[in-house]
Amino acid sequence: MLQIKLSRIGKKKKPTYRIIILEKSKDPYGKSLEILGSYNPHTKELILKEDRIKYWLSKGAGASDTMHNLLISKGLLLGKKIKGYKLSRKRKKELEEKKGAEKPAEAKEAKQEEKAAETPAKDKPMEEKTVEAPAETQS
Repeated sequence: MLQIKLSRIGKKKKPTYRIIILEKSKDPYGKSLEILGSYNPHTKELILKEDRIKYWLSKGAGASDTMHNLLISKGLLLGKKIKGYKLSRKRKKELEEKKGAEKPAEAKEAKQEEKAAETPAKDKPMEEKTVEAPAETQS
């Protein structure tokens, strides 16, 4: 299967990418079938040969996650952007534990707030009934 990918070129710490099409399993730094454009992430400059990209997409070529997102932002593809990374099992576990630890703390705070809201209603000062002492009679 053919895929549209980014191939890194440029200096150290100053990457620019060439947009190429090649077999999915091949190395993107090897020989490619065709160069379809370039992308500079520093200036966000995206140069595409739109007619050639549409041609290859019509022939059944796919796009890598990053290229898919770039093509959507440029308007060549329709749909939603793809999340380009996956969380490792270890990281997922850490996040779940963190969420689990936050929930009980939030629940305790919520209960305390509820109690605080209820307490003034219970401790409302009742109107004191004043009982007047009977007047002393002199005999």
